[in-house]
Amino acid sequence: MNLKGGEIARYLARPDPARPALLIWGGDAMRVALKRAEAVASLTGPDAEQEMRLTRIAGADLRKDPAALMDAIKEVGFFPGPRVVLVEDTPDTVAETVAAALSEWRAGDAVMVVTAGALGKSSALRKLFEGHREAVAAAIYDEPPGEDEIIRWLTDAGVREVPRDAMRDLAALARALDPGDLRQVIEKIGLYKYGDPSPLTPEEVALMAPATIEADLDAAIHAAAEGKTADLGLLMRRIEGQGINPVTLCIAAQRHFRALHAAASDPGGPVAGLMRQRPPVFGPRRDRMARQAQGWGAMKLEEALHHLIDTDLSLRSSSRAPQMALMERALIRLSHMPGRGR
Repeated sequence: MNLKGGEIARYLARPDPARPALLIWGGDAMRVALKRAEAVASLTGPDAEQEMRLTRIAGADLRKDPAALMDAIKEVGFFPGPRVVLVEDTPDTVAETVAAALSEWRAGDAVMVVTAGALGKSSALRKLFEGHREAVAAAIYDEPPGEDEIIRWLTDAGVREVPRDAMRDLAALARALDPGDLRQVIEKIGLYKYGDPSPLTPEEVALMAPATIEADLDAAIHAAAEGKTADLGLLMRRIEGQGINPVTLCIAAQRHFRALHAAASDPGGPVAGLMRQRPPVFGPRRDRMARQAQGWGAMKLEEALHHLIDTDLSLRSSSRAPQMALMERALIRLSHMPGRGR
């Protein structure tokens, strides 16, 4: 049986223990590993490793010892409870071995969970599982986790009150991060919200999301974008004291103003434009940048970007001018620009 679409996440969260085998395959090893771990945990319950109810076999080893799989599924465990035989990184060349074990499987035997990398349409493993009446095949594609899956992860982390605005930000984060990184963010949210029954807020999502720019760099760029010229002197001294390269600051400023330009040009408005960034911008930072984009407008932001590109070229040239002074002057000029008419 071949699972498709939303069936995959629902089935892997609660696999049927009466079915003899499950094939999980895909080109992204991390996504396959996450789904495999979820399926195995659901099938065996807690303490399977300690109670020796989980047997691991490297798929490549079955070429040397084909009988190992049959022995493992028929083995009688010392501890009571469901058993799983996990066959990892399974090559297509052992499909016949897996088929033989499937044909001999009986109720009470260990369930087989087989994982593999990318498999073509002509794959013997795919044909075996997709054409079998009882076995199940699940293809894991490079798609972000859906809302149902995010809610399930949040529930497992102890977070049950998730309003629409917080879920919107989590869905945007899911499109920007690998599933493993998203799972870590959700686990951090669970720890942060431990003992706190209040609904999850967009600000808390933003707080747990991975940071992309150092605080002082971010503050200096925001000061330039908001016309806070007086704040730039102290911030630049801090940045210089940290040993940050002026080119690094210039690149960060260009990234920020490109995001503002994209937001100001978005037909859905600045907030929608910022949510379409990779990674998307969240919480108070998103609101702040939306105000900046609206205040500047697309045409002035183009002018600002041209100025930053010229500064970048100067910094990378053979000029002997002090580089941090060049960068500071560029930010001061930007800080005066929003006040001019558009």
